[in-house]
Amino acid sequence: MQAELATLAASGATALVGAMVSDAWSQARERVARFLARGEDPQPVDYAEELETFRTELVAAHDAEDTEAAADIEDEWRLRLRRALRADPAAAEELRVLLAELAPQAAEPRTAVVNTISGGTYHGPVIQGDRFSQLTFHSSTATGPAGQSPDAR
Repeated sequence: MQAELATLAASGATALVGAMVSDAWSQARERVARFLARGEDPQPVDYAEELETFRTELVAAHDAEDTEAAADIEDEWRLRLRRALRADPAAAEELRVLLAELAPQAAEPRTAVVNTISGGTYHGPVIQGDRFSQLTFHSSTATGPAGQSPDAR
């Protein structure tokens, strides 16, 4: 059982740190704060402020490409979650539910997108999409219609 809780704590820390640098953090922060405050006197707001401090440190570490600082933050959350699970093993199910909320659902069906290009002549790549980075295209001296070089048109 201890190994299972340790694995759950590690997964929880990874998901928490991943959520901290995501666009969905503002919504996740309150949910995580409620989980951390369960059964204790401090209000979830206290945990929300602490979580925001950790998020600020994590974003700074990512911006500085400081992998050690980011790893330290994840390690700290792994230890905190492991202690919380040892103190209250019944919290494991609540943490599993929280992780399911934080993690993208791999089982969710994705909508297929089909793009069609028509009505013109294209002599190079046509790209449609949402996000692109670090793309490189190499062009050859391709010929256009009827064997014309691109310069002859």
